[in-house]
Amino acid sequence: MLLEDLEFGGTQRQALELAHRLDPGLFQVELWMMRSGRDFRLPAGDNGVTFRWLADTRTAGLRSILQTARHLKSKPVDVLVLLTAIPNIWGRLIGRWLKVPVILASIRGEGGPFRQHEKLLWRLADHHLCNSAALKAVMVRKYRIPESRVSVIANGIDCHRFHPPPAGARAAAEPTVLCVARMVPDKDLMTLVSAFEILVTRRPDARLLLVGDGPLRREILTAGGKLPHGCFRWLPGGNDLLPLYHRASLFALSSVKEGFPNVVLEAMACGLPVVATRVGGIEEAVEHGRTGLLARPRHPRSLAELMLELLNDERRRAAYGEAGRRRVEERFGMDPVARSHERLFLRLMNAGSM
Repeated sequence: MLLEDLEFGGTQRQALELAHRLDPGLFQVELWMMRSGRDFRLPAGDNGVTFRWLADTRTAGLRSILQTARHLKSKPVDVLVLLTAIPNIWGRLIGRWLKVPVILASIRGEGGPFRQHEKLLWRLADHHLCNSAALKAVMVRKYRIPESRVSVIANGIDCHRFHPPPAGARAAAEPTVLCVARMVPDKDLMTLVSAFEILVTRRPDARLLLVGDGPLRREILTAGGKLPHGCFRWLPGGNDLLPLYHRASLFALSSVKEGFPNVVLEAMACGLPVVATRVGGIEEAVEHGRTGLLARPRHPRSLAELMLELLNDERRRAAYGEAGRRRVEERFGMDPVARSHERLFLRLMNAGSM
């Protein structure tokens, strides 16, 4: 699996979870990172997974590209799984040059096809893997990739790690809207801040907790700082989000582009109702009116009204949270997701190029 880094992010977390669940009797798994950055705590001991940082640089530049080529040449692989934009670009070019048997591209966000230059490069991948049916539809319709060359496997969640809090724990906490997201344009966090500004005029006791980092941090934190005193708090991303999910009243996400966000599944696994925008794979994760509520993107008032509905109805929040937990257990457990990946890898290896 070729990644840019192991900094905090949904794709990086999925790669780690998947790598440690693939059957070691079938696969020898290695994670190669093209640049420095290792926020995640790696499992201790002999877990059968090898981690390689190909370049100790802050950006994935020329040195990273050359090191990727050198490692692929010296250690031939059967399946090269490309994760995040830069690996999806250079991994295909280098992999084709070195005749890697199977190159599996991945598309994990609505902005991914553009960033990965799919119009130019899709033929260099043997197969494409999307984490939502919505993304597959984009690849087939807009980028003209044959449907047979695109598969869908949704993200998975460790339902033992992410679990609801003890009974009554949330009732004792102050009403808190939690958002865990990278501070990037696709997440449109300014809409969430604007929505909360509307909400807090009717629920002055409400709190907004924003967790994450990114290039838009200064702009978003400046906007959050203008909210009424004491109602906004920011934390950088971290390994252990469970206590935050347990203290929150609901989870909110205001994205304008999405693949299949891990954080929505994590929140649902922790028994949190979700208020999010109706984009990408969010609609495949959240059942409107059963596990959460879905708003129009870029519409602060709509988002505010739905968040207010749930903050004012504790019984409904509990019902949505319980339904969300059941949905994750039934459809998005990490072990079944790993088995689906194994079947895809073996099929591609047996068939050669598709």
